[in-house]
Amino acid sequence: MLRALILLALSCLLSPAFADERAQTQQQLDATRQDIAELKKMLGKLQEEKSGVQKDLKSTETDIGNLEKQVEALQQELKKTEGELERLDTEKKKLQSARVEQQRLIAIQARSAYQNGREEYLKLLLNQQNPEKFARTLTYYDYLSKARLEQLRTFNETLRQLANVEQDIARQQEQLLAQRADLDSRRQALETERSKRQQVLAKLNNDMKDRDQKLQAREQDQADLGKVLKTIEETLARQAREAEEARKKALLAQQEAEKRRQQEALAAAAAREEAREPVEPPKKARTTLGPMVSSDGANYGGAFSAARGKLPWPVNGRLLARFGDARGSDARAKWDGVMISANPGTQVRAVHGGRVVFADWLRGAGLLVILDHGNGYLSLYGHNQSLLKSAGDIVKAGEAISTVGDSGGQDSAGLYFAIRQQGRPTDPSQWCRG
Repeated sequence: MLRALILLALSCLLSPAFADERAQTQQQLDATRQDIAELKKMLGKLQEEKSGVQKDLKSTETDIGNLEKQVEALQQELKKTEGELERLDTEKKKLQSARVEQQRLIAIQARSAYQNGREEYLKLLLNQQNPEKFARTLTYYDYLSKARLEQLRTFNETLRQLANVEQDIARQQEQLLAQRADLDSRRQALETERSKRQQVLAKLNNDMKDRDQKLQAREQDQADLGKVLKTIEETLARQAREAEEARKKALLAQQEAEKRRQQEALAAAAAREEAREPVEPPKKARTTLGPMVSSDGANYGGAFSAARGKLPWPVNGRLLARFGDARGSDARAKWDGVMISANPGTQVRAVHGGRVVFADWLRGAGLLVILDHGNGYLSLYGHNQSLLKSAGDIVKAGEAISTVGDSGGQDSAGLYFAIRQQGRPTDPSQWCRG
């Protein structure tokens, strides 16, 4: 029975540990899934922002492309204008040369006219003897006068044309400079805008890259946690199957032992009947009543290792068997705990806070509760009538965990109570108050 108890206790000790690990893994898995959902949501927003920036960047670059065409057309116009300016400049130079020449001729004629004055005309008029010669002379002077007037008109026209050409040149140069300045300003503004868009786009790309890497890492974490959770679940399922098989084997062995005992009893009775020997009732081991124990008083809240002599007993009652006493008529079988007499249905209370690692029927111990108090300390409560806690439950000191009964083949109601330290039995009376 002790071997089966140890095996099942170890199995039950491992099961809650795996159950806790499974719960922690499930929490991590849920947190990872939530992080993945948030990362995907963030990536969606970044993708929308990136699409908007790309649209703006497309519009900006399209405007820059159109502006480049305008600039190219303007460059062609500038070349044409520069050619026109060169032609106007050449024409200007010709007009300036003509003006200089015309000024020279007009100056000569002016000096000649000033020197001769009107006396030349009167002298010709008075000195001429031949009327025909006089008429020809008058015609000559008339032509000369008209030529002077024509030169003056041409000179004035040259000055006017020169002034118009100079105005056209100045106006076109001013207009072209203004257009070029406007286009340069617009180009600079668009280039600045494009640079800003590209910086925003680069930042979004970097953010998306970082988020994508985090998403891949979290998805890998999710896959790893899923594998761990699957392994834990498979281990728990295997342990449950093994525990069920062990329980069935123990129950079957108990039934077979009971069957053999009945057969042996029948055989012995038949033999005595044949020998006509009186049948003596089986001798009961004499039970010496021990001292009274009590669960009253304050509970101990410190570490179990420091609780020696400070713990309350699990029930109020009298010790029927002490630690180390012989069990029955066989002196080789010793009690590894104590038996406390108590009324059926009396609540059994935890002597110290801990976690339930086993709560089930076990051969030889009946309905059994095992508490784990940490650092290798266990407390066992057997032969219960009912179990109030399940494996994995956390209980406080003084909390009811079961009720007193006679399960496990006991003749009378009582509680089996034992304490284990690193798997070795220890006297409960050294831990509980006297």
